[in-house]
Amino acid sequence: MIMWSLWGLLLWEVAGAQVLSKVGDSVLLVAERPPGFQVREAIWRSLWPSEELLAMFFQGSLETLYHSRFLGRARLHSNLSLELGPLESGDSSNFSVLMVDTRGRAQTQTLQLKVYDAVPRPVVHVFIAVAGDALPLTTCQVFLSCWAPNVSDVTYSWRQEGTMDLGMEAHSLFTDGQVLSVSLGPGEKDVAYSCIVSNPVSWDLATVTPWESCRREAAPGKASYKDVLLVVVPVSLLLALAGLFSAWHWGRCSGKKKDLCADRVDLP
Repeated sequence: MIMWSLWGLLLWEVAGAQVLSKVGDSVLLVAERPPGFQVREAIWRSLWPSEELLAMFFQGSLETLYHSRFLGRARLHSNLSLELGPLESGDSSNFSVLMVDTRGRAQTQTLQLKVYDAVPRPVVHVFIAVAGDALPLTTCQVFLSCWAPNVSDVTYSWRQEGTMDLGMEAHSLFTDGQVLSVSLGPGEKDVAYSCIVSNPVSWDLATVTPWESCRREAAPGKASYKDVLLVVVPVSLLLALAGLFSAWHWGRCSGKKKDLCADRVDLP
């Protein structure tokens, strides 16, 4: 086993850069050397979640057969850059390369690798707040809900097809952009909206035409978003009032009036 004593070496540490990639791809971690720095030895390590030796350059030979989670997925190039792949979702980590030149000078470089999942095609659900039967298909208030399954660290945005922006006068965004509120009229039957889901390395979108749902929701037996609210809200208020009345009643029956309340309960 090779042991180095670095206490007497002149040490440079290069601030790390961030490298972004996605699951299934390969990534190249580049070892940067200052001019005139002739490398004699080099060591690549993974620093998280535990420190692991990945690759070494020593006496002109390249070695990557070390027991780590990257065994079989690491390749050390002749320029001492380290290639990793195919990447997995748990491969995000900090990596460091220690290089020693022929004059005994050492340089440490740290890089941060962030691995993202490829964004799947999102799913858009259409909810109608004011159905066509309520305002004879003159106005349709629509909520578009967008969701990307089995992925995190994503950003949601919306686009009205054929325009560059949404125009905030007629649109509202909720829950970090996942829900879009749109007010439509009969002249917007063919207007389509796209939900765009993205992360730093990938993106995908889904497109819907909301007016089609306005007409379907107007059919008999269909419950609109407004109909659901008309049932849920009154029931919730009734339960809340019942709870408050119960607390007020038992509060009156505490203390000195406890026996009197008990007598009232026992009356036939």
